[in-house]
Amino acid sequence: MTARVHDSRLCTLGEGPLWHPEREELFWFDITAGRLLSRRGEAACEWNLGECVSAAGWIDADTLLVASETALLRFEIATGATVRLAALEADRPATRSNDGRADPFGGFWIGTMGKEAEPGAGAIYRYFEGALERLFAGITIPNSICFAPDGKLAYFADTAEGIIRRQRLDGAGWPRGAAEPFLDLAAEGLHPDGSVVDGEGALWNAQWGAGRIARYAPDGHLLGTFAVGGRNSSCPAFGGTDLSTIFVTTAREGLADAGPGDGPVYSLAPGPRGQREHRVRIV
Repeated sequence: MTARVHDSRLCTLGEGPLWHPEREELFWFDITAGRLLSRRGEAACEWNLGECVSAAGWIDADTLLVASETALLRFEIATGATVRLAALEADRPATRSNDGRADPFGGFWIGTMGKEAEPGAGAIYRYFEGALERLFAGITIPNSICFAPDGKLAYFADTAEGIIRRQRLDGAGWPRGAAEPFLDLAAEGLHPDGSVVDGEGALWNAQWGAGRIARYAPDGHLLGTFAVGGRNSSCPAFGGTDLSTIFVTTAREGLADAGPGDGPVYSLAPGPRGQREHRVRIV
């Protein structure tokens, strides 16, 4: 199966794709350039938010929650106006946001990391019912935040460690017990970046430097791999009217010989359908 270019605009650090189910529009970020981008059919839009931005959830048809290096923001799509909902390590100028996703309970999980990927400088937080709480600390590069269809499991990774972990959740979406290893990709020399879970409960992981995404069953065994054009594949997201398309962001960061295939957003239709992205509840 051949991935095609969905949007040819080149990102230094493409990340955080989000298919807005009510608008049928794909949003994504160029983190270090401070750009939020979108494509809806032939219409392409772009906003510069003036600081690192990395992940989003949808609040309603006109509004996103956007994670920046200092805050969680309410973002009005039509005007580009923002309102701060919560500070996010605003007192730590050496860190920024990274991977994030809305959970099945209306919360939003967001990771932070050092701007130079300083070891252990990051964390993962949950924004829920108007409050931001830290869930996990001591993470270098938080990634792979995603959720099982039944809402009983969350996944996350530290890319520097090479392990995707599985976390049981209680009835309100909070961690229950300790996280346990789900996939140890370090042994294969792979670097797990962003992930998403499809409607069958399988996890799709973008693997930085490998130019691919890989699908893993709920028990962890490999179901298949799919090549994308960019070597630094960073995050997948399901979208399209029937959620059968998977979009993959890529990055030019760290590639001295980056070409036109490094940095676009790619798409492919591998067969399984995704989950509808959950709405973020704002109190």
